[in-house]
Amino acid sequence: MATNLRTAGDAGADESRSGSGAFPATHWSLVLAVGGENSGAAGEALEQLCRAYWYPLYAFARRLGHPPADAQDLTQGFFAELIERRLVTRADADRGRFRTFLLGAFKRSMLSERRAAAAQKRGGGKEWLSLDGAEGEARFAREAATHETPEVAFERQWALSILDQALRHLEAEFRRTGREALYTHLHPYLQGDHDSGTYAEAARALGTTEATIKVTAHRMRQRYRELLRFTILQTVESPLLVDEELRHLLAALRR
Repeated sequence: MATNLRTAGDAGADESRSGSGAFPATHWSLVLAVGGENSGAAGEALEQLCRAYWYPLYAFARRLGHPPADAQDLTQGFFAELIERRLVTRADADRGRFRTFLLGAFKRSMLSERRAAAAQKRGGGKEWLSLDGAEGEARFAREAATHETPEVAFERQWALSILDQALRHLEAEFRRTGREALYTHLHPYLQGDHDSGTYAEAARALGTTEATIKVTAHRMRQRYRELLRFTILQTVESPLLVDEELRHLLAALRR
């Protein structure tokens, strides 16, 4: 399977060997680098991050007890404020990770006097991001009832969003190369080995051998891990933080 994206470790190693002394830019590092400047590239990078990770904030608001409409208003209003007012310029101790910056800024936004104005901004038609509130609430309703805190819910949903983004990247790669059927049959194997009977069934369905399926599934898992690291890389300031962030996300899923 061709590898179009390098892992974070490979990218960092290449930069070190080049002697430039700088790591390649990620979405979050690009946003931080320009701060409050009017940069189209940074604005686009920030919007991409917000579109991918709005749901954990919605779940956080719902866990706090806000009804669906209010949670949607709070989330939409926060992102409008975040992008329009360049709140990223206030990032300090949380600079390294988009995850921690986002939750901290959202908490401050809900507690600030701008809360009502943010909701009105959304209602006034000035939507920076079109969030699917109905889909978000349906997703929230599907979650098992738990006694977890809003913070724990946010961390878990963030981890799940990271996994989902990596899976979407993987699916897109297979679709670009005309291998939709292969992805459909093999993506269940991403979480580990399956018994040989299941491999045999996939081989029959795809008209190939069981040995080929095993090798392809192995390569698919490898690629998924690469894409998972790449996805995490987009949310941290430096490739040096990827391993630590990955451990944090896995711990959040085990809670």
